[in-house]
Formats: sequence, C-alpha cells, structure tokens
Amino acid sequence: MIWLDTLVQGILLGGLYALFAAGLSLVFGIMRLVNLAHGDLIILAAYLVLMGVTLLGLSPWIAALIAMPVMFALGWLLQAAVLNRVLGKDILPPLLVTFGLSVALQNGLLEVFSADSRRIPVGALEGASLDLGLVTVGIMPLMTFASAIVMIIALNGLFYHTALGRAFRATSDDAVTAGLMGIEPKRIFAIATGIAMVVVTLAALYLGMRANFDPSIGPARLIYAFEAVIIGGLGSLWGTLAGGIIIGVAQTFGAALNPEWQILAGHIAFLAVMLLKPRGLFPRAVD
Repeated sequence: MIWLDTLVQGILLGGLYALFAAGLSLVFGIMRLVNLAHGDLIILAAYLVLMGVTLLGLSPWIAALIAMPVMFALGWLLQAAVLNRVLGKDILPPLLVTFGLSVALQNGLLEVFSADSRRIPVGALEGASLDLGLVTVGIMPLMTFASAIVMIIALNGLFYHTALGRAFRATSDDAVTAGLMGIEPKRIFAIATGIAMVVVTLAALYLGMRANFDPSIGPARLIYAFEAVIIGGLGSLWGTLAGGIIIGVAQTFGAALNPEWQILAGHIAFLAVMLLKPRGLFPRAVD
C-alpha cells in the first residue's frame, strides 16, 4: 500500500508540473520560443494572487480570476513590444532577452516582497483529504490534477475547433505564408503569449496554495517545466502532462527511498527518457 500511495501522489504531483509546463509548451509549439523567464513569471503571478488575498481580502480563486487578465495583458505586451523584435532564425537573441527578463524579475520581486517565503492561505482546504479505500489523497492535489486535464482539453479545443486555433496552427507551420493569407503573425504570437500567461496564473495559484514560494525559486520551476515539455515532446500538450507525471512519480519514489534523492530522481528520469527517446515521447508541433 505504501508504494501504491507513492505512485498516486507522484501522478498527482505531475499535474502541478504539467501546469508549469503547459504555457511553455504552448509558446514553443506556436513560435519555437523557449522563454527562460517562464518560471519567474509563475512566481510573479503567485505574488499577484497573494496581493489580492492579503490586501483586498479576496478568496484565492477570485484573486486568480482578477490576476489572469492582468497576466494576459503583460504577456501580450511583452511579446508585442519586446520578443517580436528578436524572433527569427537565430534562437540566441530571444534566449538572451528572456534570460535578462528572468534576472530583472527576480531582483524586482526581491526588492518589493523581500526574500521571505510566502504562501497563499486557503484555510481548511489545505489539509483536506479524501479516503479512497486503498489510499488517501489530498483534495488540493486532486484539484490540481483535474485543473491540468481541463486546461489541456481547453487548449486543444481552442487549437482545433476555433478560428484563432487555425491561425495558431497556420502561423506555426509557416508564418510567411500565413501572413500572405491575411494573418498577422506578430499579433498571433502576442495572443499566444497572453494565453500562456493565463495558464501560468493557474499554475501559480496552485503552487502558492500548496507550497511556500519566494522570488528566487522561479528557475527551479522552469527546470521542471522544461523537463516535462522535453519528455512529452516539444509542443505536445498531452505529452507535457505525461512528462509531468513521469517527473512527479520519479520524485515521489526517490523521496520514499531517501528524502535527499527526490529532486535527483526526477532529473535521472528525464535523462533516461532522453537516452531512449531523444525527441520525447509524443513529438508534435502542437497537440
């Protein structure tokens, strides 16, 4: 039963990692951009939600709903004003710009919020659990995993059943040809980054409710997100969920054997998948 519980907890943890990674996968799938500031943007969104809770007295859910359009606007502005200027065949300029953004965000958050760790208060929900007979699972991890599935279904629905989704796919396949057909690639890229920031806000909500956070932990979230994306296959949203689960299960089993092995076990799982499947489990442009 101990190992079954470890497996279940790892799968549920993978839902959180999939939320971290979904926005990264979305942006890469459309514009082939690796955003090195992704983890720090998650932490920024977590602080926005925390401010809504502590300063305005809102529930975390309402605070997140308010933070989502703010983050969408920030993502749209970032892409339109900065990243669109450096996108091209050379991948180095976007990497350098997002790396600089990462450093700036960390230092800015440190100045405003200090280095103290914070947590989004959720009351009794924090320790609530559900007895399933063989295992007992926390309500919060269940909600996180369910939200990850709903988010991926929603994003896939957007891509395959809307006009905007067709524009995303056309721009991803050939931005020049899409432009000749009346689609503005830079506008599409800005919308995609805005949507990715909405996903980031949802990830930040669950991160802040489940664990402490501070301005310095963004790069670690980026690593988990990046590994989940690579394991699943670049641009594959369902693959991202699979990648998150693999990392989560590896970490929980590693922690069960020795608490010091938790993080290492996730990285070893990533390396093992890369040795067996260098292009990831489900490599696609966008799925």
